[in-house]
Amino acid sequence: MTTASNPAILSEVFRALSDPIRRGMLARLAIGPCSVSELSQPYTVTAPAITKHLGVLQRSGLIVRWKNGRTNYCRLIPRPLEAVSDWIEVHREFWERQFGQLEDFFRTEQDQWKVKPDGKTKQPSGSLASLQPHQALSSKRGRPRKR
Repeated sequence: MTTASNPAILSEVFRALSDPIRRGMLARLAIGPCSVSELSQPYTVTAPAITKHLGVLQRSGLIVRWKNGRTNYCRLIPRPLEAVSDWIEVHREFWERQFGQLEDFFRTEQDQWKVKPDGKTKQPSGSLASLQPHQALSSKRGRPRKR
């Protein structure tokens, strides 16, 4: 099953991307592999917190970690980010179609609501023509309630 078609994997990737520290780490790893100490340098969090962030990134499939001697290294795996990008693109296309249809609707309605030379608004035909100004549905207010 691909990352794009697996909701659990997409959820893990979005979870990993939800934190600014993890996004910063991914931005650094986009330049190339580096040591964990270099990756953690810009952040004022503890070493265990860095380890937890790296664990989230690794479980989501966004990074791979390895050890060489006493130094731990990380490298970015771009495939999950590509799957997220594909998912976003599908949804972007959907919303662009929706907004295009809404724009077409407003253009049609705008033509029906044009102002006449006498300053009065032309009423549209159809269901909108039957709309009346708001009228009070009840009589004057009664006596105030006792508290």
